[in-house]
Order: sequence, then C-alpha cells, then structure tokens
Amino acid sequence: MSNAKTVEVPHLGGIKAGYQMPHSYDASKPTLVLVNSFTTSSDLYRSQYENQKLTSAMNLLAIELLGHGQTRTKSENFTYWDTAIMNLQVMEALGVKKAFVLGTSQGGWITVRMALLAPDRIEGIIPLGTSLDYESERTRSLGCWNGPSLLTGNIDAWTSKTLTPDFEPEDDFCNFLIDIGFGKECDKSLRDFWVKTIKSNYRGDDGRRRARMAAINLRERDGLLGRLFDVQCPVMWLHGTDDAVYSVANAEQEIKLFVNSPSAKLVTVKDGQHFLSASHPQDVDNALIEFVGRWHK
Repeated sequence: MSNAKTVEVPHLGGIKAGYQMPHSYDASKPTLVLVNSFTTSSDLYRSQYENQKLTSAMNLLAIELLGHGQTRTKSENFTYWDTAIMNLQVMEALGVKKAFVLGTSQGGWITVRMALLAPDRIEGIIPLGTSLDYESERTRSLGCWNGPSLLTGNIDAWTSKTLTPDFEPEDDFCNFLIDIGFGKECDKSLRDFWVKTIKSNYRGDDGRRRARMAAINLRERDGLLGRLFDVQCPVMWLHGTDDAVYSVANAEQEIKLFVNSPSAKLVTVKDGQHFLSASHPQDVDNALIEFVGRWHK
C-alpha cells in the first residue's frame, strides 16, 4: 500500500496532490523533487527512499502528477503545464523554497516546465529516460517508440459516454508498461507489485477517466525543444542504454539545446532500463549526490 499523503493546492480550482516525503523535512539540506512516469505512482522511487546515503544528503519529495497516484482534481482535462504549476504550489505548501527536480520519462518534461515557470526556485533538473520533443517523426527516426500508435488503442478503449464502475486496466496494459519501463526480465515480485498498483490506482469510472487523460497527454503533448534555450539552471540528463522508449541517440541531440545552462551533461548508464532509477538505483543515486552537492547554493 502506498505511503502517499495529500496536500491541497489552489490550481484548477483545487487539487489534492499526492506526495511522499519519507523523512521529515530538513531546511538545512537541499531538496530533490521526484516526478514519476506514465501511470505509475510515487512508489516508483522506493529504491531512493531506502538509500540512507541519499536521504542523508537531501530531502526527497515525490509528487504524483495529475491523473496519477493519489492526486485528484475536479477538472477532467489537464496538461503537463498544469502538473508543473501544481508541483510548484505543493513545494510552497510544504515550505520548500528551492529544489532540484528529477523526472522519469513524462516526469522529465515536468522538470523543464518547472524550470521555465520558476527559474528562481529550481536549482537544477535531472531528466531521466526521456525525450523533450513531441512524439515526432524525428524522434522515431532516432530509435524512439511510436507513442501515438501504441497509445491510441487504449485511449479509444477508455473513452465512454456511459459510466464504467467496474473498470480496471487490463493485464495486457499493465504488463506492457512494466515491460517497457522495468524490462521484460524484471523480477516477478516487482511485476506483481506494479500490476496490483496500476489496477488499484485506476479502478472505477474515475480511474478510467484519469487513465484516459494521462494517455492523451502523453500522445498529444507539446514539444519543448524551442524552449530549452530559456533554461538557465544546470542539467544532468540520465539515460539507460537499454531504454525501450526513448533512445540515447535522441538524448545526444536534445542535450545540446540547453545552450544557456551553466552545465548540460548527458550521462548514460550501461544496460539501464527506461525506469532507470529502479533498474540501476546505485548509479542514479551516486550521480544525484554528486550533482546536487556541486550545484546547491
């Protein structure tokens, strides 16, 4: 069962935002905000919560995106920009004045949006296993997945004019997400945990609606390439060589667009999966400690 709590923030007429802060907030330490991937939850970062070396060096605050985990709002329609605004309001509500932000896959897009919206509050960003373009032909030519093709069937299946009180995501969808995120050979206990978690998070008519909007956001998001010029904080892009969704070749092109960052570096992790913080937590955690330690002011 998730240890997520909720905090109320005003965006979109009111949001109950799900978050995990596994240890008491210590204002003397830097803070790292963690943003999870598509249809996962803040439990994606369980390995990080358990790393005493990491939690001794910084506060960890995982915030669940709109449409994910325990986050709820009355508005059925929302975008990644809305999640970025919500995250900044969660930081304010919890007394966090400044933070670094790590985001996996779609969470990577949130890191950039937060840096653009509040450059004075974001000390550095860590996109992880992502692409900052829209789902374009350019990215597919570089070995990234065909998101629109893979997502449209689910979006259509999750669109209904009538209530669906018995809805829950099918096993095929859960296993598809696990395969591309954690790898097809991931441990059975990990697979069982996430099948159960995804089904539980998206059960009933409300769950179907949130899953549908999350998938629409993923399929139809706006690209950020033209905005990367305006990012002025340090960037460390972490990417696994075995990422099944977005390629290293694409990351190598996009990292070069952070021309006004004091440092913009791509770090590849051999054999790393799409959910790199789960497949290779030690590599990610060590890189985080070095990066945050270097740039925290």
